[in-house]
Amino acid sequence: MSTSDGTSRVVVGVDGSPASHAALRWALRHARRTGATVHAVGVYDLPGAEGWSAPAVDVLFDEEQARRSLSEELQAVLGPDDDVPLVHHVVRGNPAQVLIDESDGAELLVVGSRGRGGFTSLLLGSVSQQCAAHASCPVVIVRPETADGTPPAGDTP
Repeated sequence: MSTSDGTSRVVVGVDGSPASHAALRWALRHARRTGATVHAVGVYDLPGAEGWSAPAVDVLFDEEQARRSLSEELQAVLGPDDDVPLVHHVVRGNPAQVLIDESDGAELLVVGSRGRGGFTSLLLGSVSQQCAAHASCPVVIVRPETADGTPPAGDTP
């Protein structure tokens, strides 16, 4: 449950969605209170890349785009004086499986309730559902914040 320097590790899935921003803010607030290190994980996958008829893709472009998106989200959410220890990286793969793997040894896994998936009518996203069912640590599923940046009614900041 700790990093090499002995601090607790909180893993947060980051995908650029409003729920992802809320999850990152939640993880940072938790880390400030507990002294944990936040591990922000961006995941990208190549759609259809497993089939023989997959479209031509540029893997390096996709990875660079994912790194840029993660960096932009971290800059948007982190304050200029934020002193929470933060590690971030991008991994290629299935988002749910990558986050489940990253949960090994973590204090918490924090994910947004809805990511970038196409089924917006679902109350809980498939990635958050898979993480809740299979992660090796407790999972916090965070709903998107209201327009003014406050948590939804009933949630504690």
